[in-house]
Amino acid sequence: MAGSRREQIRMTDAEVAAYLADSSKVQVATLGKDGAPHLVTMFYALLDGKIAFSTYRTSQKVVNLRRDPTMTCLVEDGTEYSELRGVSLYGKGRIVDDPEVRLKVGAVVGARLAGLPAPEPDAPLDPAFRDGLERSLAKRVIIVMEPDRIVSWDHRKA
Repeated sequence: MAGSRREQIRMTDAEVAAYLADSSKVQVATLGKDGAPHLVTMFYALLDGKIAFSTYRTSQKVVNLRRDPTMTCLVEDGTEYSELRGVSLYGKGRIVDDPEVRLKVGAVVGARLAGLPAPEPDAPLDPAFRDGLERSLAKRVIIVMEPDRIVSWDHRKA
C-alpha cells in the first residue's frame, strides 16, 4: 500500500515550517538557457516563512531566473534510510533588490555562518554589523522561493 506509506511519512504543514526554520542549507535548481538544471547549494533564511538567500546580481541563478523564474528547492538530511527527511519546493524564484530585505536575510545568514544566534526579525542591528553587512551585500540580490507545490517526507515516522 504505497499510498498509505506515503501518507505516513508526509510532514504536516507545522512540521514543514519547523524543519525549514531549523535548517540552513538548501539545494537550488534553476533552468539554464539550454534547459539543463543549474544546481547549487546555498545558505538561507526564512523571510515571511519562505526560503530566501542572497546571491550576486550577475550570478548564473539570477541570469536563469530573469529568463525563466522556474525554481526548485530541496532541504534534506539523514544518513540512514530510516532517518531521511526532506522538503522539496516547486515554484518560482522572485528576485528582490530592496536593501532592507537584503539586510534582513543577510543578517540571519551571516549570524548562522558565524555561529551566532540569528537576530530577532525586526530588532535594530548593531551599527558596525549593519555597515559591514551593507558593504558585503552591495552587489547582491535576494531570491525568495515562491512555492506552488511542496512535497515532504520524514522516514523517522514510518
